[in-house]
Amino acid sequence: MLTRRKGNNEGVERRDMQFELMASMMCANYGNLENEVKNLEEGGIDSFHIDIMDGRYVPNFAMSLNDMRFISHAASKPMDVHLMIEHPNNRIGLFLDCLRKGDTVYIHPEAEYHPSTTLQSIINAGMIPGIAINPGTSVETVMEMLRIVKKVLVMSVNPGNAGQMYLPYVGKKITKLLALKEDMDFEIYWDGACSADKILEYAPKGVKGFVLGTTLLFGKEQAYGETLNNIRKLRF
Repeated sequence: MLTRRKGNNEGVERRDMQFELMASMMCANYGNLENEVKNLEEGGIDSFHIDIMDGRYVPNFAMSLNDMRFISHAASKPMDVHLMIEHPNNRIGLFLDCLRKGDTVYIHPEAEYHPSTTLQSIINAGMIPGIAINPGTSVETVMEMLRIVKKVLVMSVNPGNAGQMYLPYVGKKITKLLALKEDMDFEIYWDGACSADKILEYAPKGVKGFVLGTTLLFGKEQAYGETLNNIRKLRF
């Protein structure tokens, strides 16, 4: 059923819908990480998004294996692990050993000679396989992998740093993926520059989840629970 939003967004229609919200833990307060995990879970976060960067595939270092292990042990909600590393198959076991069945692991197809082999290792470990698609990667180049994965993480910014500007041409890529997802049985997730207008536009179209960073979730005065509740109700 369509309902009409009122107030500052008068005239914008939306559906009563369910979508997932993932906390980008690269933006969390590492001086009090255990409490951050606890407060996010109590606030109703759906999963914890972990960005692993090796300084080679992307020009930055981010979260470590130990960070991921700590959050995995502290959290009861699923982990959502984004591997921005070269040749992930060489060390995929290190990451899978720290995770639980049902957690998600994304790889970048360009980072691996045989990405389907790495995806099969994720499947064999009882986890959810995913690929992350950079802004410069076309849907056509990953078409066969769409038949393997259950999740596609669409990067709306170039990977490697938080706080970047949205790249508008990514919207056309999402439109292509939306037309394929039912037939190929995968869900679409948004990562990067996730603002209110992006959720308002793409959640009704069928994007399943959104990675939240400093734009909407972290560094705010209100509690996580209030923030997340407002986002779910599209109350911006």
